[in-house]
Amino acid sequence: MSDIAISADLVSDDELLGLPGENPSENPRGEPQLVTVPSATRADRLDKVLAGLLPDHSRSRLQGWIEAGNVHVNGAPGKIRQTVGPGDEITVWAQPAPEALAFAPEAIDFPVVDESADWIVVNKPAGLVVHPGAGNWSGTLLNGLLHRYPELAQVARAGIVHRLDKDTSGLMVVARNEIAQTHLVRQLQARSMGREYVALAHGWVAAAGKVDRPIGRDPRVPVRMSVERPVAPKPAVTHYSPARRGQVDPGGRVTEVVCRLETGRTHQIRVHMASLGHPLLADTIYGGKNIAGAARQMLHARALHFDDPGGRGEVQFAAPVPADMTLVQEAIAWNA
Repeated sequence: MSDIAISADLVSDDELLGLPGENPSENPRGEPQLVTVPSATRADRLDKVLAGLLPDHSRSRLQGWIEAGNVHVNGAPGKIRQTVGPGDEITVWAQPAPEALAFAPEAIDFPVVDESADWIVVNKPAGLVVHPGAGNWSGTLLNGLLHRYPELAQVARAGIVHRLDKDTSGLMVVARNEIAQTHLVRQLQARSMGREYVALAHGWVAAAGKVDRPIGRDPRVPVRMSVERPVAPKPAVTHYSPARRGQVDPGGRVTEVVCRLETGRTHQIRVHMASLGHPLLADTIYGGKNIAGAARQMLHARALHFDDPGGRGEVQFAAPVPADMTLVQEAIAWNA
C-alpha cells in the first residue's frame, strides 16, 4: 500500500517478478549488435532511426544508451540528434534496464526489532523507500533485506507483504518463506493484522471517530490520492482518536492523533485526515505545513500485532517515535 503504509493491496507477482524490460540477452558492454541502416530508411535523427530498427526498446532508453556512449555510428560515438541514413553502420551495446537490476542485494542500514524462522519485524527509518520503482531502482529496503537475508531471494517480493511510504517511519513485517507470506497476506486481507500509528495533525481534532471513504487516484494530480471523485476507488477505513492537543507559534493548533487501520490504501491516513480538515504536519502534498521543525510528514507506525505463522499465537511489537518526530513534539506546547 502505502503510505500509510501498510497495504493489503499487494502488488501482483507478475508486476514484480516479470519486470518490464528485463532481457537476459542484454549485457553491459558485452557483445555489440551491428545494424546497417536499410536503403529504404529515410534519413533522420539517430534516436528516431534506431527506435525503428530496434522496436523492442523504448526511444527514451535508446537515448540513454546514446548519451552514455553505448551507440556508435560508423565507428564514432553517436549523438542523439545527428542524422543517419541508408548505409550507415550503427553499433549498439545494449544495456540492462534499471528495473532489471532492481532486485540486487545492497548493504542498506535498517533496524530489526525481532525475527523468527518465519518473519522479520523491521523498524523502517523515514526516508527509506520500501520497494524498487520508478526513480528508486536501488537503495531500497528490499535491496537491504536481500543483502542481510540472502534466502529472501527465493520468496516473492523478498518477503515484503505490506509497505510504508518513504517518509513514514515505523514497523513492518517481512515473511521469510512463502508459507509465512501467504499466512500474513491473508491476515491483511481479513483485517486481523493490527496496525497503529501516531500522527501530528493541524488543528484540534475534537473527538474520536472513523473515516469510511474509498480512496483512489486524484484525477487532477497523479502523485496524489483522493476521496473526492477518485479514479478506481477502493474501500478505506481509518479509526482515529486525539491523544493530546497543543499549540505552536507560529503554526497554530496541533493534535497528536492515534490512528488504526482496517484497510491499507496508498496514503490512507494522510488522505483521510486531510479530508477531515486536519492534514499532517509537513505533508505538503495534502495541505500540511512545515511547522515546529517538521521536515517530513509526521506519521509513525508505532505498534504491530499479528498471528505468528509458526504457531506461537499473537505476537506484538512496538517502536518508539523516532528522534526527528520527538523534536517536533517537544516544540509544541501541549494543553491536554
